[in-house]
Amino acid sequence: MTPDEFIRANTQLLAPPHTPEIRLHLATELVPIWQKTEEELAAIGVPPPFWAFAWAGGQALARYLLDHGDSVRGRLVLDFASGSGLSAIAAAKAGAAQVLATEIDPFAIAAIGLNAAVNGVSVEATLEDMIGRDAGWDTVLAGDVCYEREMSARVFAWLRALARRGALVLMGDPGRNYLPSSNLVEIAVYDVQTTRELEDREVRRTKVWQILP
Repeated sequence: MTPDEFIRANTQLLAPPHTPEIRLHLATELVPIWQKTEEELAAIGVPPPFWAFAWAGGQALARYLLDHGDSVRGRLVLDFASGSGLSAIAAAKAGAAQVLATEIDPFAIAAIGLNAAVNGVSVEATLEDMIGRDAGWDTVLAGDVCYEREMSARVFAWLRALARRGALVLMGDPGRNYLPSSNLVEIAVYDVQTTRELEDREVRRTKVWQILP
């Protein structure tokens, strides 16, 4: 079974609660699709299927982009750790000139392609590690990237460097453990509906931050 076939067989086309304008191939439960992914890959301990859910940070960031199209309109956009592609798709729908989504999971790359097609937009997706690179992006997006201390530190050093160069760097985060305490300006806040399978509550107050140099 190809990644596209696997995604179609194990997800439903749903609109995330905070972005009804966008439909995504989403799973309704975490454990079953995680188990099916392990079975499909014939492996144990594969990473969680982040691509199969609309996480709180991504929903908030996508909502902000749809409501504030000037942040991406006509711009070259990078969506880092794109997951389902929600923020990338929102950027494309808001008029971005070009959108590149990055992920480390081949299933996520397939999901981003399928989700972009469903929404009638063009999003390029790549497995390349973009941390430390700069292709002249005008706007850089990052949703829910503050789970691990080492990873967060590495990512934020890079994002701040992009901001120093002049990029608009936006992040959606519902208060993850390793969210930095400096070089951030809050630009929007949303109460995002989620699920207890993913979060510790059904509604997470989620902020969109601009990262400063």
